[in-house]
Amino acid sequence: MLVMPIKEGENIERALKKFKRKYERTGVLKELRRRQYFSKPSIDKRKAMQHAVYVEAMHRNEEE
Repeated sequence: MLVMPIKEGENIERALKKFKRKYERTGVLKELRRRQYFSKPSIDKRKAMQHAVYVEAMHRNEEE
C-alpha cells in the first residue's frame, strides 16, 4: 500500500504527480501485464536463451 504524506498547503497536482511516480516505481502495472497471459516455462526458457544469445552477440560486436 502506498502512503503519500501531503504537506499543509501542498498543491494537489504536485501530490498526484508524486503518487504517480511512486506507483510506477513499484512495478505494479508491469507485473499485472506480465501475469495477464500465461506462458509455458519452456517458452520462457527459450526467450531467455534467445535474449542471452543476443546480448552476447552485442558484446562481441562492441569488442571488435
